[in-house]
Amino acid sequence: MYSTLPHFVLGFHGCDKAVAEEIISHDSKHLERSTNSYDWLGNGIYFWENNPARALEYATFLKDHPERISSGKKPIKTPAVVGAVIDLGYCLNLLEAHSLDVVKQGFKTLQDIYRSSGLELPRNLGVRGSKELLLRNLDCAVIEAVHTFNEASGRPAYDTVRGMFIEGKPIYDGAGIFDKSHIQICVRNQNCIKGYFHPRRQVDFD
Repeated sequence: MYSTLPHFVLGFHGCDKAVAEEIISHDSKHLERSTNSYDWLGNGIYFWENNPARALEYATFLKDHPERISSGKKPIKTPAVVGAVIDLGYCLNLLEAHSLDVVKQGFKTLQDIYRSSGLELPRNLGVRGSKELLLRNLDCAVIEAVHTFNEASGRPAYDTVRGMFIEGKPIYDGAGIFDKSHIQICVRNQNCIKGYFHPRRQVDFD
């Protein structure tokens, strides 16, 4: 009942400038889906919700750390940002209780399947130089399993997945607010992307 979100959001995707120009100048093209086994919200096209600065920061990070770029993708030479108008549609929204229950049940079902097969579940892992669990192999497997179970049971497919992540360092001593916390959107149904645009630069007024 509350999984269909009746509003548009703005998403921002960090990439190379050449990719940004190509996507924005051709109305029939889309950004590439991410299909890594460690994707935080499963497979799809990723955006930072209402956060162009973080998207640019991430693109700059990938330019400086090309080893973090997925296999088969070109390195980033000039960091840039693509903005998108997104209709969340039927959303697996991990900021509300029902969707969290769906994912919990998805984990239990997947766990039973792995146990009966004598296999170990994937694990979320950190990477060298970071304490964060940046490789979300388990979360990705669970969310992808939810989509597979939905399809097998004839339930509606989720258009998008939306999640909030607490990340980084406290913004001051004793803070419960962290400097890299953000909301991510994973778009599975490309029709939910209503248009791409160049983000405008923020203008500060005295």
